[in-house]
Amino acid sequence: MSKVKIGGYTAEAVAGFDHRTAIEEAARCLLCHDAPCSAGCPAGTNPGDFIRAIRFRNPKGAAEIIRENNVLGGSCARVCPYDRLCEEACSRCGIDVPIQIGKLQRYAVEQEKAFGMKILKAPKGKKKGNVACIGAGPASLACAAELAKAGYAVTIFEREKTAGGVLSFGITPARLPQKVVDQDVASVKKLGVKFVFGKKTTAKDLIKKEGFDAVFAGVGMWKSSMPGVKGEDLKNVVTAVDFLKKARTSGGFKAMKGKKVIVIGGGDVAMDCATTAKLSGAADVHIWYRRTVAEAPANMEEIKYALSMGITISENFAPKAFTGKGKVEFAEFKGRDGKSEAKVACDYVVLAIGQQAEDVTTLLEGVKTANKGCVVARKGKTGVRGVFAAGDIVNGGKTVVEAVAEGKEAAEAIIAYLSKKGVK
Repeated sequence: MSKVKIGGYTAEAVAGFDHRTAIEEAARCLLCHDAPCSAGCPAGTNPGDFIRAIRFRNPKGAAEIIRENNVLGGSCARVCPYDRLCEEACSRCGIDVPIQIGKLQRYAVEQEKAFGMKILKAPKGKKKGNVACIGAGPASLACAAELAKAGYAVTIFEREKTAGGVLSFGITPARLPQKVVDQDVASVKKLGVKFVFGKKTTAKDLIKKEGFDAVFAGVGMWKSSMPGVKGEDLKNVVTAVDFLKKARTSGGFKAMKGKKVIVIGGGDVAMDCATTAKLSGAADVHIWYRRTVAEAPANMEEIKYALSMGITISENFAPKAFTGKGKVEFAEFKGRDGKSEAKVACDYVVLAIGQQAEDVTTLLEGVKTANKGCVVARKGKTGVRGVFAAGDIVNGGKTVVEAVAEGKEAAEAIIAYLSKKGVK
C-alpha cells in the first residue's frame, strides 16, 4: 500500500490488495469467454486475461499481460475511471457488484516490482528509422513504446526535467505516487527509448535539421482556463496547473499550512487540488462548484476521498469576484438560482475550471487547430507530412487511458507512414 506524506499529514487514498484478497476478488470473475471488460478498456490492457491469471495464482503472468499491452499499466491502475469503463462492462454487474478490476491491476503491477521482473526489453537488431516524440506525457510514452517494440529508434524531447507529463505534475501523489510513474517510465526506457530533458524544439527543426523521419506531439494541455472575474490576478489566486506542479515537485505547497483555501471546480483536478491542499497542511479547504455534486465530472471515489478528509463542498455557486488589498482576502459567489450570494474569507484560491492548449503554431507549423487551441488530427494524422499528434492536445483533455490508446493508435499511423515512405 502506498502512503503519502506532505506537510506532516500522512494519508492513503485507496488501500491495495494483498495476495490473499487479490485471489479472493479474482475468484468472483465469471471467466467470460468473450470478456466484455476487455472490450471496455480503451488501451487494450485485457482485464479478462490478467484477472484469470490472478485467479489461478499466476501474478507474474498477470503482470506480463498488463505491461505488454499497456506500458503505463501502473499509472492507469491508479487513475483510470474504471467505473465508467471496464468495471461498468463487467458481467457481474447484473448479479451484484463488478470485479474491482482497477485494484487487481494495481496488485499485478506491484508484483512486477516485487519479483524484479523484466518484462519489456529492447528488440535486437538494427533500428528501423528515427522518430521523435515531443513531450513525455502518457500519449508520447505509449506511442514511443509501441514504436520501439516495432524496432524503431525513438527519442523523447521533454522541456521539463522529469518524464510523465500530467502523471508527474498534475495528480496528487495520494492517488498516484511518483514511484509508480517512475516504474512506468522505466519500462519505456527498457525498450531503448532515449530521453532528452530540458530542451524545447519544433517539429520542423526535428525533421529538417536533426534528420528525424517523423515527429509525434503529445504535449498535453498546460494553459489554465480563467473565470474572467474581477480580482483573478490578485496574489494567492493560483491555477490548478501551477499549484499541483509546485506541490508535487517541492513536497507540498508549504505556504498553505494553516491557511483557509478555496478550490473552484468540480472535476478530478479540483479534487486533487483540494486533497493536496489538505495534505500540505491547510487548516480549512472548501470546494465551490457551479453545479451539483451529482453533475460534477469528478470520479465519485475522488469526491468521497475529499469529503473523508473534512473538505467541504458547496454546490450551485459560481465565482463572482475576488477581493483584497494586494492579495486575495475574500471570494464572492453568485448562486445558480440568480438570487443567492456568498462572500467567504480565504487566504488562497485555486482555480480548477479547465485547461486549454498552449499556442502550437510554432511547435507544429502548419497544423490546424480547433476548440481550446487543440490540434486537429484523425487517428494520429495531422495533415502535415511526417507530423502526428494525439492525447489531450487533440481530444481536449480526457483520461490517461484514452491518451494511451490514442498514442498507440498514432504509433500505428507512424509505422504505416514510414513503411510507405520506404524507411527501413
